[in-house]
Amino acid sequence: MQTNLPVGPYRAYRVFEGGQFGEGRLTTIGIDALDVGNVTVRALFASVNYKDALTALGKAKVAMRFPLTAGIDLCAEVLHSEDARYVPGDVVLVHGFGIGADHDGGYQTVARFPADWLIKLPAGLTAYESMAIGVAGYTSALSIDLMELNGLSPEKGPVLINGATGGAASIAIDILAARGYDVVALSGKPEAAAYLRGLGAKEVIDRHTYPFGTRALEKPQWQGAIDSVGGEQLAWLARSMRNDGVIAAFGNAGGIEFKGSVLPFILRGVRLIGVNANSPLALRTRIWQRLASDLRPRHLAQIARRIRLDDLPQAFADLYAARVTGRMVVDFAA
Repeated sequence: MQTNLPVGPYRAYRVFEGGQFGEGRLTTIGIDALDVGNVTVRALFASVNYKDALTALGKAKVAMRFPLTAGIDLCAEVLHSEDARYVPGDVVLVHGFGIGADHDGGYQTVARFPADWLIKLPAGLTAYESMAIGVAGYTSALSIDLMELNGLSPEKGPVLINGATGGAASIAIDILAARGYDVVALSGKPEAAAYLRGLGAKEVIDRHTYPFGTRALEKPQWQGAIDSVGGEQLAWLARSMRNDGVIAAFGNAGGIEFKGSVLPFILRGVRLIGVNANSPLALRTRIWQRLASDLRPRHLAQIARRIRLDDLPQAFADLYAARVTGRMVVDFAA
C-alpha cells in the first residue's frame, strides 16, 4: 500500500455499462480501483474534447471496458513513482496510449499510469496552459509540423481551417497566423467571426452559404488545409487545393467517408496527410517542446476557459450539441 497518497475516496467521471455504448456519471472510487501503472499522480487539469463527450454520452463505441474513467488527456503532479525518471512533485502530461478508452483517463482526482506514457511539462508552459492546449492543440501542432515538412510555407498561399471554432482548429489558426500564414477560417457559426479574426484569421467563410461545388477539380485556392471535420468537407478541400497543396486530416465530425477522384492528386500533386495524435513518445516530446516555444499559441486566454469537475455533464451536452467555441479545461482545484 502506498502510504503517501491522499486518503480516498477519489472523485471521478466514470462510464458504466448501459445504454448502447455506456453511461457516464460522476462518482467516487477507492485506491484499489486505480488502474495499472508505476506512477501515481494527482490531477491538476484535464481538457474536454469531442471524443470525451461521445464516451460520456454513450454516442460511440469509445470505452472498451466498464467501468472506465473518461478523459483523453491530463496534466498532473507525481505523488509516487516506481520509475527513476519521475519523482514526487514532477508535473507531467499524458495523452494517447488508450487512456479514456482502454485505460482510465484524466477525469479522476488521483490516477495511475505507466511511466513510459508520461512526459514532463516543458519549460515555458504552465500546467493550466498545457491543458488549454491539450491533445487537441497537440494534434494541431503535429499537423503543422508535418505540413511544413511537406513543403508548406507562408509565401505559397492561404491555409484553410475548417470546423474553425473547435478547440483544435482555434489553436491551429492561432499558431499559423503567428507564423505568418494567411489563414482562412471555415465555420458554421458566422456569429463567431470576431472571435476567429481575433485569433488571427484573415478571412472567415460561412459554410452555410459558401458555394462548394461538385466538380472533380474546383478553382485552386488553398496551399494548405487543416481538416478537423472529414466527410464532404474533406472531399471539397481536395478538389480546391492549389498545385502541391498539403492537407492534414484528423477529424470525422462530418463523417468517416468522403467521395472524390484521383485528379487532385495526380494532376495537382495534392498531398493528403493523416495525423495520428497517438504518436511515439519521442515525437510527442518534440512537439510539446515546440508548443512551449516556436509553436506556442498566443491567445489561450481567449480560446480556453476553466470549469469544475462537477460541470462535466453540462459540458459534454454542450460540446455534443455544437454549442461550444474554443476549449474547456477541468480545474481540479475548483
